[in-house]
Amino acid sequence: MTVCVRGRECLLGDALDGKMQMNDIGLVVVDCWEWLFRRYEYVILDEWIVMPSHLHGIIVINDKCRGGSRTAPTNAKRKPLGRLVGAFKTVSTKRINEMCDTSGISFWQRNYYEHIIRNEDELNKIREYILYSPLQWKFDRENPERILDKVYANQWGHFEEGIYGKTK
Repeated sequence: MTVCVRGRECLLGDALDGKMQMNDIGLVVVDCWEWLFRRYEYVILDEWIVMPSHLHGIIVINDKCRGGSRTAPTNAKRKPLGRLVGAFKTVSTKRINEMCDTSGISFWQRNYYEHIIRNEDELNKIREYILYSPLQWKFDRENPERILDKVYANQWGHFEEGIYGKTK
């Protein structure tokens, strides 16, 4: 799934020399993303990355709880992906507003992009896309200073359409 900052503004840090350098807001986003794992026993965070204007992440909603003292009963109701993303957005927006001394400002774009991973090959391709996102930031369609590159478009263009939809 991918969640974008409202207006796709680059407010989470910079991708420099192929690495993501998060600012304080980006660090709050990291902590709130990891909060999903800490809060919900059935959530596993696979590959993920915070980019300047968005977050990519693979969320596994497990059939079994991970164990420990917080283990929910096996019949506990699990939140669907949309509710988990909503919880993440609510918690992170509240913390960002507190940090920036703002109130009631919507931080995230409405909705999110999702894709159900159907097999191991697809999982590995998405992991690769996420892993190399900082290296490819200059070509990313979410980068307001994007450089058009045919090699990148051939390798990832169709894939990005699956994540974000068709380019306008």
